[in-house]
Amino acid sequence: QVHLVESGGGSVQAGGSLRLSCTAFGYTGSNYCMGWFRQAPGKEREGVATIDSDGITNYADSVKGRFTISQDNGRNTLYLQMNSLKPEDTAMYYCAATYLRYLHSRCPAMERTYDYNYWGQGTQVTVSS
Repeated sequence: QVHLVESGGGSVQAGGSLRLSCTAFGYTGSNYCMGWFRQAPGKEREGVATIDSDGITNYADSVKGRFTISQDNGRNTLYLQMNSLKPEDTAMYYCAATYLRYLHSRCPAMERTYDYNYWGQGTQVTVSS
């Protein structure tokens, strides 16, 4: 059973930075996708960024150029570096993961949240103006 634990959320003023971490426990296999999603009050969960086992990344248009997703395979940890934060980035941020069926497969599209089988408990990010 895969267990994902996020950390690093908090409160910051607009223009500031935060780094989120997600450690994966019990995760095995070499074909995978991991990503960050967020959900603001009253809104649907949306994809922020994904990265697959080949290191291929995808970003939501709203965060391109400001957020960077990365992974440390040796520590089974996923990161999200968030710079130039805006009030509209305020949300609960979730780490998610799924196994991929084939070698060199790409991540599911971020809107296909149901394709991600494992989810963390979330970490709150609040950006004040």
